[in-house]
Amino acid sequence: MKKWFAVIGDPIHHSKSPEMHHFWYDDLQEDAAYVPIHVTPDTLEQAVTSMKVLGISGWNVTIPHKEAIIPFLDELDEQAKHMGAVNTVVRQADGTLKGYNTDGLGFVRSLEEAVGTNEKNRALLLIGAGGAARGIAFALVASGYTNITIANRTVEKAQAIIQELGVGQACSLVEAGEQLAQYGILVQTTSAGLNDAFSMPFSLDHLAAHAIVADIVYNPLMTPFLEAAQQKGATIVTGVGMFVHQGAIAYEHWLQKTPNTNAMIARITQQLGGN
Repeated sequence: MKKWFAVIGDPIHHSKSPEMHHFWYDDLQEDAAYVPIHVTPDTLEQAVTSMKVLGISGWNVTIPHKEAIIPFLDELDEQAKHMGAVNTVVRQADGTLKGYNTDGLGFVRSLEEAVGTNEKNRALLLIGAGGAARGIAFALVASGYTNITIANRTVEKAQAIIQELGVGQACSLVEAGEQLAQYGILVQTTSAGLNDAFSMPFSLDHLAAHAIVADIVYNPLMTPFLEAAQQKGATIVTGVGMFVHQGAIAYEHWLQKTPNTNAMIARITQQLGGN
């Protein structure tokens, strides 16, 4: 029986996940299909029930359902429990649904693919304290990054994540800007770069020499934050790698195969106007 997978969200028309997974199905000669499904918040429970009835093997979850879907699942892995959010669902052999979150590990793989694995002792500034920052923070600590500062407009939100992590510190965006020279890695985790009204969280005038600057937004490829950092001579890590690697980890959960991430990163980067 042909396996089928999906991505659910609201909106969903912009997602590149179907293209990515079909590319991998062809590459690995997998008899499978992947479809985007527009699911509004008020129909989420009905959608989960319907997909199960229709024999789905698993699906991805995007905004705004990553937290709301949890009550409709039977089990969560440890990372998803810590984060309180799910982006990948696996239908197990007994028919039960297990939720995972591959975003954080996807980011770490992307970062280390771009800059190597020898940067773990550098001071790292995580900008934002939302769901994405939370997932990335847990994955960074699990991967050996402990010199972490989380900066947020509301410091209490950043402090709450730090308390759960058990390492690191929290500060305001103003403080982060003033102390910017001490950070070797900056990670912009908010979705602000998705719109034209984006304003910089702080000036990059004091950015450290040879800093590594990453943004989790992949479209546009070069967000205003990355453009400003590039002008300062920083090493840039776009959001494409995180997007591809989180999808690859989901693929591994579903089909127990490792897809070609390098080819997909190059493909999407070229589509978005990169080299």
